[in-house]
Amino acid sequence: MVEPVPRAEVNASQAGPTSEAQALPHLRLGVLISGSGTNLQAIIDACESARLQAVEIALVVSNVAGAAGLQRALKHRLPAIYLPWREREEGERRLAALLELFRVDLVVLAGWMRILSADFLARFPRRVINLHPALLPDDPSADVYIASDGSAIPAFRGLHAVRQALEAGVRVTGSTVHYVTPAVDAGPVLCRAEVPIQEGDSEETLHERIKAVEHSLVIEAIERWRARELLELRRLSHSGGGPPQEG
Repeated sequence: MVEPVPRAEVNASQAGPTSEAQALPHLRLGVLISGSGTNLQAIIDACESARLQAVEIALVVSNVAGAAGLQRALKHRLPAIYLPWREREEGERRLAALLELFRVDLVVLAGWMRILSADFLARFPRRVINLHPALLPDDPSADVYIASDGSAIPAFRGLHAVRQALEAGVRVTGSTVHYVTPAVDAGPVLCRAEVPIQEGDSEETLHERIKAVEHSLVIEAIERWRARELLELRRLSHSGGGPPQEG
């Protein structure tokens, strides 16, 4: 059973677009988190300040009941749901139902610590993006990224990218926002930013500086996604064809 976070307030207008909203090029986000939600907060701040115009957070989902990011969402009166994730197939089924119920256009993985299956991603083609704390190349088959100073940096994929960058002794790392594909951290890149590694950096200090860069990078990624994808998504929706399916 999906367990709503206590005190979460969801009104009818947030569960689906009104006729007025359908006439506007609004972008409805679903933000998935597992932890503190600092990138979620950056998105909230951008929406409330109109840095992101015609964008709303339609739903926040966490697989961790005590995630601080859920409290961030509740503070800003956003629909926030704790979704237990005991078995992937069942979890994905419930997650897909929620995303469809709340008419989410774009799913942002902002510290979501679960891998999504190919079957799930096929239901939301080119509609799921992820922040990864490393520099990933444009070519998903490449194992090296060429930094702005010309140095070749290994493409650190997986859960411990920040630690791997320190252990490798590279001089620069960063963050990449990419489309999510079945291959982990190998989808097409939307945008990236470099972060110099300083002498004496620990995994914690470096990760904090990367997160500070991600707060603006995720906003850039959302804007780029809308420019590339939203009009086509709405055209297909209005024509009754649904989103394109990957072959």
